[in-house]
Amino acid sequence: MSTELPKTFDPAEIEARWYTHWENEGLFRPERPDAEPYTIVNPPPNVTGSLHIGHALDNTLQDIMIRYERLRGKDALWVVGTDHAGIATQMVVERQLEAKQDKRTNYSREDFVAKVWEWKEESGGTITRQLRRLGCSMDWSREQFTMDEHFSNAVLKTFVDLYNDGLIYRDKRLVNWDPKLKTAISDLEVETQDVKGSFWHFRYPLEDGVTLADGRDHIEVATTRPETMLADMAVAVHPDDERYKSVVGKHVVLPITGRCVPIVADEHADPELGSGAVKITPGHDFNDFEVGKRAGFKPAEMLNMLDAEANVCQTADGLVPEEFLGLHRFKRDGVDGARELVVQRLKESGHLIPHIAKTKKGEEQELDAEPRTIATPFGDRGGVVIEPWLTDQWYVDAETLAKKPIEAVKNGDVEIVPKAWEKTFFNWMENIQPWCVSRQLWWGHRIPAWYDGDGKAYVALSEAEAQAQAGEGVALTRDDDVLDTWFSSALWPSATLGWPEQTDLVAKHYPNDLLISGFDILFFWDARMLMMGQYNTGKNPWPKLYLHGLVRAADGAKMSKSKGNVVDPLGLIDQYGADALRFFMAAMESQGRDIKMDDKRIEGYRNFATKLWNATRFCQSNGIGASSSIAAPAASHAVNRWIIGEVVETKEALDAALAELRFDAAANTIYHFVWDRFCDWYLELIKGQIDEETKAVAGWTLDQIFVMLHPFMPFITEELWSKQGERANHPLITAGWVDPQAEVDPAAKAEIDWLIALTGAVRTAKNELGIAPGAKLEAFCPAPGELAKSVVEANAAAIERLARLTPIHFAEAPDGAAMQVAAGEDAFVIPLEGIIDIAAEKARLEKALEASAKEAKSLEGRLSNANFVERAKPEAVEKARADHAHHTAEVARLEAALARLG
Repeated sequence: MSTELPKTFDPAEIEARWYTHWENEGLFRPERPDAEPYTIVNPPPNVTGSLHIGHALDNTLQDIMIRYERLRGKDALWVVGTDHAGIATQMVVERQLEAKQDKRTNYSREDFVAKVWEWKEESGGTITRQLRRLGCSMDWSREQFTMDEHFSNAVLKTFVDLYNDGLIYRDKRLVNWDPKLKTAISDLEVETQDVKGSFWHFRYPLEDGVTLADGRDHIEVATTRPETMLADMAVAVHPDDERYKSVVGKHVVLPITGRCVPIVADEHADPELGSGAVKITPGHDFNDFEVGKRAGFKPAEMLNMLDAEANVCQTADGLVPEEFLGLHRFKRDGVDGARELVVQRLKESGHLIPHIAKTKKGEEQELDAEPRTIATPFGDRGGVVIEPWLTDQWYVDAETLAKKPIEAVKNGDVEIVPKAWEKTFFNWMENIQPWCVSRQLWWGHRIPAWYDGDGKAYVALSEAEAQAQAGEGVALTRDDDVLDTWFSSALWPSATLGWPEQTDLVAKHYPNDLLISGFDILFFWDARMLMMGQYNTGKNPWPKLYLHGLVRAADGAKMSKSKGNVVDPLGLIDQYGADALRFFMAAMESQGRDIKMDDKRIEGYRNFATKLWNATRFCQSNGIGASSSIAAPAASHAVNRWIIGEVVETKEALDAALAELRFDAAANTIYHFVWDRFCDWYLELIKGQIDEETKAVAGWTLDQIFVMLHPFMPFITEELWSKQGERANHPLITAGWVDPQAEVDPAAKAEIDWLIALTGAVRTAKNELGIAPGAKLEAFCPAPGELAKSVVEANAAAIERLARLTPIHFAEAPDGAAMQVAAGEDAFVIPLEGIIDIAAEKARLEKALEASAKEAKSLEGRLSNANFVERAKPEAVEKARADHAHHTAEVARLEAALARLG
């Protein structure tokens, strides 16, 4: 017995009630010990995080797959948890201390870490609550955290094993250094911003009277960071550059420091850029570091001129003048730094080459430097310019670990979808650099290394084991650094299941079945999971990796706080409901493309949910309730046999789309079945003839809609399912997948599709010619086929009600003005005498056609103009394209309307 639905669909009330019910009843992971496993791990969001629109996309796609496979009877496990987010979390707690005029260094390391744990327990659950609002059916009973004891044990074991295998080592290299946070950071945590800066040119005098071929006694170099000249160690020129061949191997004497540095040949120098000579500061520039190594400088020999706060310190050769020591690298808080003083001293000594610019009046003026906009790296959390800094860090031999993942993708053991990303994957993995995994923080997995008085490292799972390695009586000090959070999250697919212990979960659910990820963390997370999975278990963590695009603003721009175009998914849920937002994400997720936000579309999917709600209310009002069978009921009426066949085809199309991870195709398949076939046609066709057979078929079809739509719109489908019958012990979330045990009936399909085609054609023609939709018209079919005869005979009442044609004559039409419509191979002539003013209608259509054709041609001209397309604002180009498409369609529609009038 069904429970009557309220007139109004209220998503908020439904969502809160059903999510609580699902979670409390353990329905996200029902007991299915003998079922085939299906496993996805959620990319762990930062414990400090809040749900953003990218999370909404990523988690919607995962939930679709988990709910789909759960309905298919599998032991579907969606692992959920959060990342301890070393830098972000430590910053949050430090800011709280600062607000109380307190600071981290007032505490011991242990006491500060205890404060972080306190914060985590009190405030670290924001994003997990928000994921619930989205409808994510995760296994909350096993919520994971990368600092949990079992996970930490896995992290330490991996580090120690890698060290013992020679795959982790300590080295002096350049890192991205955040002078505010005083830690190395990953490339992902670096944001490049365009900053107005300057480009200075200097003269470096050649040593011992040496001159270039043109007689000059100096080499010209240029830089955007003049302060780094205090640590220059070479000047590079291209080996084929004839201007400098005679001085390769000679030296220049640096102004200010007086350091004598060699001129080296290296292909890094581009003869076409500037003077063709490049100053080399291997201790403060990533490219220069490589040039320095090729020139024979060992990292330990490379000069460092900055301390951890980016203030000038003395170099190993002691040549930095005292007036520079302690200065910040550049102006800060209105106080000049080393950059400004270097420029001043070079200008005073005559080594600064002025830049000659012209004013708006054409007059020449002399400037210290050429103004330029410079792409500058900033730390995404510290907010200051990142400094390439030479320091001792722990590194993973990523090149060795990358070999097996490369082979796995090449031989098809791991499939990347879309396949186009494989090229990017190979390019990065085959040119991979050592991975810096140490961070100068207190919060995180502390590196399991202890040092004796000579700096020798002992790596072990515990201090006792390290002491045993060092020997009794040897004083040991533990490494202060912690591991990069990407190191621990690389173990997520296995450690969340209990690895390195061989638990039942590991045995059943590792490897996982699928990873869904944004393309932007392909290298930082996905590739590293492949490396660690192969290293620790000998298995790939999953056989398939799906990479989705970004969610962009409506104009296609990347969302950013600075632009003010960030969209809050929770606000969209409040406005339209979670189901509408989820369906939007799925319908717009086309492989290899980004998604543009579109509130109108989300509103449209809210309307879609409302349409299904009202269709269910219609069914209830006509005695149509829940089905008692998974298989399709017996059916004799053509319309019922037709809708059963439509369910069969929709289910097959859905299965095929989801197997290929074509979320847009899957969403559009179920959308069109629900809206077009079921609501617009089936319910209209059965009106007035709802007998017991039709009640059974309609109720069964509605149930199949709830099941097929559930992965996309879980809340409304569960609510409607529950209201259609007494099945509290058989919730939709754990019901069986669609299994009609029926086939498409070709005769019924042909009959109903013909009827739909006739009705659609008549409605379109009426609309084009301005005839009232409800007007009943007489129709003639001079040469009907057998299908036309049988359909008209069997469905005369439906044709009169839907197509508004009555009577229909299988005979020649009388002479006079008429319009023609077609259904399949059959042509119908519909007289128009007395219905419309033919001449006036022709004139109206011709005038409208002329206007649209003119506008379409004008827009076509603008869009074929490269200057317009390239220089106009993107939104202007987009509008022109949309207007052109509209007017082109109008031309086709109006021509068709005129053709109907003859």
